[in-house]
Amino acid sequence: MTAPNVLILGIGNILWADEGFGVRVVEEIANRYGFAPNVRLLDGGTQGIYLVDQVRWADVLVVFDAVDYGLPPGTLKLVEGDAVPKFMGAKKMSLHQTGFQEVLALADLMGDFPRHLLLIGVQPVELEDFGGSLRSPVRDQIEPAIVEARRYLEPFGVEWLPLDPEVGVSTHEMPHPSLRLADYEAGRPGSDVACRIGDSRVLALRGAG
Repeated sequence: MTAPNVLILGIGNILWADEGFGVRVVEEIANRYGFAPNVRLLDGGTQGIYLVDQVRWADVLVVFDAVDYGLPPGTLKLVEGDAVPKFMGAKKMSLHQTGFQEVLALADLMGDFPRHLLLIGVQPVELEDFGGSLRSPVRDQIEPAIVEARRYLEPFGVEWLPLDPEVGVSTHEMPHPSLRLADYEAGRPGSDVACRIGDSRVLALRGAG
């Protein structure tokens, strides 16, 4: 029996605080695990429609993202199958979700929609923080999200092969090392130096008007 093509995909924008959840989950997976050739681990970022070939390749697709479920901040929620594209289109928080909904629609139109699809999403705490990082309740869901992905992929025979910490991250399609969570947080200026939610001088003028 041929092993299915499995795509583990994180989408979102790491520059807007909790929007980067999906990317940070696949980054953590890449730091710790390797996979057989039939499994792809991908930082999809905000590529939108450019992900269509990757999605068409997949028989099984797991997507990590920050999603507005209308639930308490930091809540992890799973959505499966046909409900995923409908759900992502219901409450879009950013352009990347519009783009990914179109990716799924295009893959379906071309006859290559994944046979198995799971969205692992977290309700964000904060989005309006340019240059900010994940808030603690969202960061705390990275490990539970990985656990859910492992549980879902187990029936498909996906092996999570632990990497030697001395060797480094796996050679999957991950962002430049300077964008990894620890380096990103260490290198970004604090909000007292670089305002990330709007210039107070401009906001004051708007309030006065």
